[in-house]
Amino acid sequence: MRNIVRSDHYFKEPGPDNTDEVIEAVAERLEETGIKTVVIASDSGETARRLSKKIKGKVKLVVISMRTLNGEIKAELNKIGAVIYENCTPAFRAKDLVPAKIVYYTLGQGFKVAVEVVTMATSEGAVKPSENVIGIGGTGEGADTALIVKAATPEDMLGSDTNKRLEIREVIAMPLAKRWW
Repeated sequence: MRNIVRSDHYFKEPGPDNTDEVIEAVAERLEETGIKTVVIASDSGETARRLSKKIKGKVKLVVISMRTLNGEIKAELNKIGAVIYENCTPAFRAKDLVPAKIVYYTLGQGFKVAVEVVTMATSEGAVKPSENVIGIGGTGEGADTALIVKAATPEDMLGSDTNKRLEIREVIAMPLAKRWW
């Protein structure tokens, strides 16, 4: 087959109301592609827990949180073997740097977060550079964006070595309207 035809999900507005549909879409795409790793932004851990119940340990789950996860949720995620990083500093926080500014202001919040958590997981060694993974982010709470991404560190994502660059391989789900914080 020369062409791949898949269903993507587009939402009129960003936000947590899209979380269930994103989780369903990710589960379907995992079956279609055989991807083995999902990286998700989840500050309380609730969105990661909901995803973990859907995918039932079939793939590696990497959770990136800017806060400390709820203890009960963290215990559940640990029990299923999730890799958890808490109290993380966003990779694109330095918005005064031109590449970071471009990423931050062009993608919209959920899309930016889905890319950012993949670069953070790659920096931590939870994801191998150039591995195809699914990155999930949201605008505020929950999830509204899911992407298939060729992983890279923040330093390599826009670097001169094209073999190391991050690539957006597929959009699984995203809002059509964007928000920036």
